[in-house]
Amino acid sequence: MMHFWATSGHVLLDRAAGGGLVVTDDFLKAYLARPEVLPPEEACDAERALHAKLMATPQAEVAAAEIAAIADEDARENWRFLVGWRDRLLAAPTLEAAYARIIREGVAGVPPLFLDQLAHVILRGALDDVDDPYVVRAAECLFRPQRVTLHENTILLADAEIIEGHEADRHASPLLAMLGGPAVTSLDILKAANADRYWQRSDGFDMALDLGGSPSGRAALAAALRHWVRALHGFDVVIEPIESVRDADWRWFVGLDAQATAIGNALWQGKSVGEEALSRVLALYRMTLPPDAPVLVAAQARPIYLIMAMSADKILRLKPQNLVTGLPLSANAMTN
Repeated sequence: MMHFWATSGHVLLDRAAGGGLVVTDDFLKAYLARPEVLPPEEACDAERALHAKLMATPQAEVAAAEIAAIADEDARENWRFLVGWRDRLLAAPTLEAAYARIIREGVAGVPPLFLDQLAHVILRGALDDVDDPYVVRAAECLFRPQRVTLHENTILLADAEIIEGHEADRHASPLLAMLGGPAVTSLDILKAANADRYWQRSDGFDMALDLGGSPSGRAALAAALRHWVRALHGFDVVIEPIESVRDADWRWFVGLDAQATAIGNALWQGKSVGEEALSRVLALYRMTLPPDAPVLVAAQARPIYLIMAMSADKILRLKPQNLVTGLPLSANAMTN
C-alpha cells in the first residue's frame, strides 16, 4: 500500500464493513483545530466554552442558546454553519453517503473549500490500493483547480495555486523573469523517470500532468473518475478516452465542469458552438454503466459521454459532484 495525501485526514477515519469511510471524533477535531475555527484572542467566554466543549466531545449536542450566547455576529454565523456541517456528516452511515446527500440536497451556502476537502478524503479512501502515480496525480484534478498550459504540442495541467506562487516569485525576481517560458516549466512533469518520487511529494501538489502528449494522462484521469464513481455509487463503470463523439443518437452527457456543461447543453439543444468554445474542450470520455445499474429508460443500453473543458482564462475546475447528480440513475440508485 502506497502512502500519499496525508493532508486529506484519511488516517483519522474508520472503515465501515462495506468499505465506506466513517466519521470519527478525531476527524471532527481536525475541523475544530483549523486556524479559522479556533477562537481568536478577542473571543467571548461563550465562544471559548463552546469550542472547548466540542474539542472534548466532538459529537456533543449543541443547543441553539449556546450559539446565540456568542457575542460576535460573524462568529455566531460561523458556528451555526460548522455545527450544521458536523450534523450533516454524522447523519449518514458513511462519509461517501454524507457527501452524496449534501450534493443532492443542494450546496447553497456551503463554501467550495468544504466540498473539496470531502472529495479529497473520499478519493484518498477510494484510491487506497492504487499504486499508479499517474492515476493519483490525475485524481488531484477533482479537488484542486488546475492551470492549463499548451506547451510544445501538449497539454499540461499544473496545480493553479502552485503556479500562482511561481508567477509571484517571477514578478519579484528580475532574474527569474528573464528566464522566460510559462511558469509550468518550473515544475517537474510526471513521467517514467520521476514517477516514483510522486508519493513522497504528493502533499505538495507540485508535479504537472501531461494530458495531451500521450494517452496516459487522459487514461489516468479516466481511472480516477472510475474510482470516484465506485466510491459514490457502489458499482464499477468503464470510462474510455475518445477523440470525438460519432454517435448521431447520443442520449446522455455529463459536463465534468461548468464550462463543459454549458458546451454540452448548447450542443444538446442544437445550437451552434463557436470555435473558441470548442477549442477549450480538453478531453472527451465514453462511460458505460454495468447492466444491472438502475438506469433511466431513456439511457438504457446507451453510453454516457463525459466532457471536460477549461475556462477562457485556462483554468480547469472539475465538479466531481456532477457525477453524483448527473448520471441517468433512478432516484433510489444510491447504494451508500
